Amino acid sequence: MFLQILFIILYIVAILSLIYGLWMIVPFFYRLPWVPTAKDRARRALKMVDLKPNELLYDLGAGDGRILFMAAKEFGARAIGIEASPLQYAFTWLRIFFKGRHPFGHRQAQIQVRHENFFQTDLSDADVIFAYLTPKLTIRFQDDLAKKLKPGARVIAVAFDFPDWKPSDFDERYLLFTYDMPPQKGGMAAYLAEKEDF
Repeated sequence: MFLQILFIILYIVAILSLIYGLWMIVPFFYRLPWVPTAKDRARRALKMVDLKPNELLYDLGAGDGRILFMAAKEFGARAIGIEASPLQYAFTWLRIFFKGRHPFGHRQAQIQVRHENFFQTDLSDADVIFAYLTPKLTIRFQDDLAKKLKPGARVIAVAFDFPDWKPSDFDERYLLFTYDMPPQKGGMAAYLAEKEDF
């Protein structure tokens, strides 16, 4: 009996380890490690871009969906998560489903998640983009993102700035950068030089 219980415990531990391993490893194939955004940091980011009710927010690399739920619940926005990792996509899809939010891709659904690569996603209807990217990806994606977004759209970058764009706002405590589209050239240096002049 003891051996059977031990075997069951080991089996459960192995399954949980496999799930955790897939959760952490699969995003590395896309060069985007899963690093969840703290709730207070996310809330500050959404306030910085002045997210309004019924605006459309895209979270590039939605992970566990926390940004989507916060945008919908606290700000009344519509939110679409783009997630390339199948495990994280499935987890977020299930969270949406069990909260009764219709994750099936209805155009009017307040929260959706899509299993896509954000480099190939049509973002032309976005009002706000939430991007927690690596430095290499911000460099690679900045020109494409500027072409995809409509004038007046806003981008929030967490931890790493878009090096060729001058931020419209910056939060030093949370390391958040906001940008208005179309982006102004000049990078962070231009932003800091402008702030010193005042």
